[in-house]
Amino acid sequence: METTIENRILYEDNHLIIINKLAGEIAQGDKTGDEPLLEKVRAYLKKRYQKPGNVFCGLVHRLDRPVSGCIVFAKTSKGLERMNALVKNREFSKIYWAIVEGKPEIEEQRLTHYLQRNEKLNKSFVSATEKKDSQKAELNYRTLWVGDHYSLLEVTLHTGRHHQIRAQLSFIGLPIKGDLKYGAKRSNAGGNISLHARQIAFIHPVTKKEITVLAPPPTSEKLMVHGLTSEE
Repeated sequence: METTIENRILYEDNHLIIINKLAGEIAQGDKTGDEPLLEKVRAYLKKRYQKPGNVFCGLVHRLDRPVSGCIVFAKTSKGLERMNALVKNREFSKIYWAIVEGKPEIEEQRLTHYLQRNEKLNKSFVSATEKKDSQKAELNYRTLWVGDHYSLLEVTLHTGRHHQIRAQLSFIGLPIKGDLKYGAKRSNAGGNISLHARQIAFIHPVTKKEITVLAPPPTSEKLMVHGLTSEE
């Protein structure tokens, strides 16, 4: 995949810009000091539209650093406010592809667990029952492909909890490939994990048109590319 912003734009209009985030790229600034995608998009907007002074660019939702795929930015404060409302009201659909270790015992199912976030460890812990300070976490997965050592799953999120997909899949014995934090046997090159934000869909808060965006998976993720060719 080309790394320039221009070659990673999945959708753009007067209010929003959707980018295919690279695995290992940070969405917004953190203590590492690495240049975040937010600033790269802001620089692109400033240059592309020859805007003087500061350029507005707001992050609508986050993706973990080792995760690739669809991420949405707002080009106006009104767009950001309205998109935030969609996310809050769960009117923002997200589908992920995940390569997991092993084979699912059940081909397709809904997972409901309770997650407790540990800020110090930057990790979420899963329980089958509600506990103090836990949050309900729900997702659906279906199996797209099964191999000898790995499987490709499509995951639909119903809640947006910290490390939700990583933690819930690990809890049922299907850690994401490369995700050492949640029980994977070995790391991926570059320390990234095989989780990709494949699709987002929502009703545009300004134009009211239905928007569905697909992000091509990284070419290095051969099982995901296989899924892409099988699917399309």
